[in-house]
Amino acid sequence: MKNRKLVNNFLTFILEKFEDVSDIIFAPGKLPQVEISGQLVNVPIATVKNMLLPYQTELIALSLLNNDKTLINKLLDDGSVDLSYALQRKARFRVNIFSQRGTFSIVLRVIPTKIPTMAELQLPTVLKHICKEKNGLVLITGPTGSGKSSTMAAVIDMINNFFSYHIITIEDPIEFLHKHKKSTINQREIGSDSVSFKSALRAALRQAPKVILVGEMRDRETIEIALEAGETGHLVISTLHTVDAPKTIDRIVGVFPKNEEPTIRRRLASTVKWIVSQRLIPQKGGGRIAAVEILRTSERTRDYIVSGGKEGKSLSDVMRDGHTTMGMQTFDMVLKEYIQSNIVNLEDALLYATNPNDLKVSLDTGAENSQASAGSMNETADLELDI
Repeated sequence: MKNRKLVNNFLTFILEKFEDVSDIIFAPGKLPQVEISGQLVNVPIATVKNMLLPYQTELIALSLLNNDKTLINKLLDDGSVDLSYALQRKARFRVNIFSQRGTFSIVLRVIPTKIPTMAELQLPTVLKHICKEKNGLVLITGPTGSGKSSTMAAVIDMINNFFSYHIITIEDPIEFLHKHKKSTINQREIGSDSVSFKSALRAALRQAPKVILVGEMRDRETIEIALEAGETGHLVISTLHTVDAPKTIDRIVGVFPKNEEPTIRRRLASTVKWIVSQRLIPQKGGGRIAAVEILRTSERTRDYIVSGGKEGKSLSDVMRDGHTTMGMQTFDMVLKEYIQSNIVNLEDALLYATNPNDLKVSLDTGAENSQASAGSMNETADLELDI
């Protein structure tokens, strides 16, 4: 109990001392650290001279686990464990404790207590159309720490504000806490409420939801059930750790046997409604801004998914061509606009670009007709959305 109180006091101190903390890291051999705008910053404390010792990180880990034997056994058996942790009325964290070189390290992802809006996240307004989908699969993709959970929370909150639906979320662990508004929301946590994503998702099909949020599609069976749910009248929103839309399709197809590829491609083509991929880019003057690639279902995107990019089709071409009419865009379109608007440095943009050479040539030649600006996208295809 004493150690738990000390940990709570220290976490409170960190949150009060530092602004815009995304992660808190405890690792043996280093001072406690916080991540701010993608950079690690040391947190000096009086009781730790130069670095945390192994026994100290173990005490912190045990305090966060709060003597939960199930979680402790999972950590000892698997070498890592996920859990949620809360400072009452102050903050919530997504926690991962893992063993390394015979010691324990801890990463706490700070979860805002307030659910962000799409405007606060500076997301393209065309993404509001996701809320009007009645069925199918919506995938939010990107690397760890790119804001996928925040985007999903903003989408669910907008649905909650405007539609009377039953919404089920399946998460490991639960991150943003949603209140019942116009919709009814039930949130299930893997470990405490269900043994796995696949079992919770299978059960959800019998729980009469209109919308199902799946924290992550981790394996073939979960992907297959999610596809089935999208095909049978549910709107399924989930995440994948993929870098862009083409890689997302490849990742899903790749988990199935080769002989099933044509069937899976046809099912994806009819079920996927949106693929929204995110990357956080350093801004001039500090901080980061999201670059968002957007793919929407259309006849051409369906053709691409079924054919697998054969016959000269390019998904990037499809997204560029669908910019004006459907609000689609590629990462490089967004980055070009950010450079021209003096939001990001050229050097940083090229590091995050899908095709750095093409982006540089486009900027050098001033070929603005080949890639429409991402800024105008925020006003594209939004007139019919009255929410």
